[in-house]
Amino acid sequence: MKAFIVYWHPEPQSFNAAMFRTACEALSAAGHEVRSSNLHEMRFDPVSSRDNFTTIKDPEFLKLQIEEMHATEMNGFAPEIESEISKIEWCDLMIWQFPLWWFGMPAMLKGWVDRVLAMGRAYGGDQFYDAGVFHGKRAMLSLTTGGPAEAYRKGAFNGDINAILRPIHRGMLQFVGFDVLEPHIVYGPVRLTDEQRKRQLAAYASRLQGIANESPVDVGIY
Repeated sequence: MKAFIVYWHPEPQSFNAAMFRTACEALSAAGHEVRSSNLHEMRFDPVSSRDNFTTIKDPEFLKLQIEEMHATEMNGFAPEIESEISKIEWCDLMIWQFPLWWFGMPAMLKGWVDRVLAMGRAYGGDQFYDAGVFHGKRAMLSLTTGGPAEAYRKGAFNGDINAILRPIHRGMLQFVGFDVLEPHIVYGPVRLTDEQRKRQLAAYASRLQGIANESPVDVGIY
C-alpha cells in the first residue's frame, strides 16, 4: 500500500509531531511505501493566488476555478502545487494529522486543501462523491483535541465530534471521491501522563499495522 501523510503543527516536540513520526514508522515497518508533507517545515503558503499557477487564462480577473481548469489542461500548476497533487494521485491511503483548532483544521492545512484540491485535477464535471476523481482511495483524519472525550459527545459541552468533523469528511474528502475511515482521535493529550501518551502512540501504531484491512465508515449526508 502507498500512504501519504499530510501533517501540520508548529512545534516539533508536540504530541501531533509524535503521532506523525509514529505513523511514518509504523506504516513503513508494515511494508508500506510512505510519502509525507510536513507543511510547517515546508513553509507551505496557505493563501491561494496566481502563485498557484505558471499559466494564465484571464489576466484581468482572477477566478481560481477557471485558472485551475486551465492549468489542468496546460500542465500549468506551480511546482509546489503539482508536487502535492502528484502525491495524492500516487497514494492509496491519505492521512491528515493535525490539532483540532476552533472546531476545524488549522489555517495552513485548510489552505493546503484550498490550493491543492484543484478543479479539473481533483474534481469537476460529473466527478464528485462516488464518482469522484479519487474514487477507490481511502482517507483518514488523525487529530488531537484540547478537551476530554466526554466534551465531544452528543449533548455535551462541545457537541458530537462526528458532527464537527463531517464538513471535512463529507465536504472535502468524500467530495473528491475518497472513502473515509474512522478518524483516529486522541482527546486532550496535554492532560495525559507521559505513560498514557506512550500508550496512545502504541495504540495508534497498532491500528496502522492493520489499516489496509479496515473498511470505510458512513459519515452521513448534510
